[in-house]
Amino acid sequence: MLGKVDFVVLSLVVITNSVHLNSENLSEYPLPLTGLDILDADPFIVGGSAASLGQFPYQAALRTPAGLFFCGGVIISNRWVVSAAHCTINRDLIISFRVVVGTINHSSGGTEFTLSRVVNHPNYNAGTIANDISLTQVAGTFVFSGTVNQVAMGSAFLGGGVNGNVAGWGATATGGQPTTQLRWFQTTSITNADCRNRFNAAGETRAASLVFDHKMCSFTRNGQGFCQGDSGGGFVSNNVVHGIVSWNIPCGRGVPDVYDRISSHRSWINSITGL
Repeated sequence: MLGKVDFVVLSLVVITNSVHLNSENLSEYPLPLTGLDILDADPFIVGGSAASLGQFPYQAALRTPAGLFFCGGVIISNRWVVSAAHCTINRDLIISFRVVVGTINHSSGGTEFTLSRVVNHPNYNAGTIANDISLTQVAGTFVFSGTVNQVAMGSAFLGGGVNGNVAGWGATATGGQPTTQLRWFQTTSITNADCRNRFNAAGETRAASLVFDHKMCSFTRNGQGFCQGDSGGGFVSNNVVHGIVSWNIPCGRGVPDVYDRISSHRSWINSITGL
């Protein structure tokens, strides 16, 4: 399994460097990878359910100016959204994409916002997917309602055994189109030590080595997990976001899902947003 993981990490570097920011050609906006292993990916959020409008009011969609959905995000204030750096790297010009909130359909409904600022973590590493977190400030202000609202950010280190929800519009096939309606599943956090042990037990030693201390993991059962296109969404428990969807081995294959840990990045987030 080691060689296969290395191949996809290299592919991530090539793909993210190929983005043409000012183009309206949809083929030039590659869908970001959520996984280290893109072979035989299953469709969308695996083992989940369709979401209802207002069920996840903090969920944002990131779309190109031409309207192509490519990642999710989480509302953390009336102007800021947190997402994954692998979604927004090389898209840090404010004309590169839009933020859409207040909808469960990735391509219609809700309110679209242009951008004021995009900040990727300065230590993001495409080769190891380390520090996979970014911040986007919209040009306007979110009007909070039953369908648009913020979540608090986790400040304490989250251990194992905590239930949380993950929502997203994951692709129906690797490199394909996302699902139309937002989907979600409930999962449970596990410790980083348990996470590494599970990857090692599955023969995924390279993946285990990429579970850094600033990452967190979740696992429920074989047949359930996030998939490609769900990147940038959140692990949210009791209206607190603790993790941002980063990578996995698609999808629902009996190994953990991996997120960037919000509590590990709070100082950096505060330095950018004041939150």
